[in-house]
Amino acid sequence: MSVIKEIRSVLALKCVGIAGAGGLGSNVAAMLIRSGVGKLIIADFDTVSIPNLGRQFFFKDQAGMPKVEALRDNLLRIEPDAVLQMHCVKISPENIPLLFSTCDVVVEAFDEASEKMSFISEMTSRFPKIPLVAGSGVGGTGGFDKISVVRSGNLFICGDFESEVSETLPPLAPKVTAVAALQADTVVRILMGEE
Repeated sequence: MSVIKEIRSVLALKCVGIAGAGGLGSNVAAMLIRSGVGKLIIADFDTVSIPNLGRQFFFKDQAGMPKVEALRDNLLRIEPDAVLQMHCVKISPENIPLLFSTCDVVVEAFDEASEKMSFISEMTSRFPKIPLVAGSGVGGTGGFDKISVVRSGNLFICGDFESEVSETLPPLAPKVTAVAALQADTVVRILMGEE
């Protein structure tokens, strides 16, 4: 069996949760499906917006659709046999267990720093054995040499840790996609027992 077939056979049995389906979440989802992950559980309450298309895995004709519905359609175009559990809900401390307690790994992909911190706190305190892969520092351009993964127990944070999104540091496709790729790679490494 080739190495790629072996990796895909392992990943096909895994379930990954993704909290947020924007720039990070939609791109992580596409990369994980392309890598062979068998099941994704994705939650987001927002809709596809044309101004955000430059960094998200959506298309103009999907504007106004719930992100989870549009993302489901796009992911099934990549892998029609993927198992996708999509939830059009705002993630809260109350629904985190229902959404993500059965996942092998969970990805945090929120825009707002306060939402990120709240989700990380809830996940690490309620489910300390489930690895959590978060993103931090995706604003602006450049600084790719500073993008890395910092690990603390089962928490893995990917990014440059200094360029938070702001009016002067907008989220642009190159850096958002680079951090999403690092998150997806970290997930695959965890699922393969390399982390």
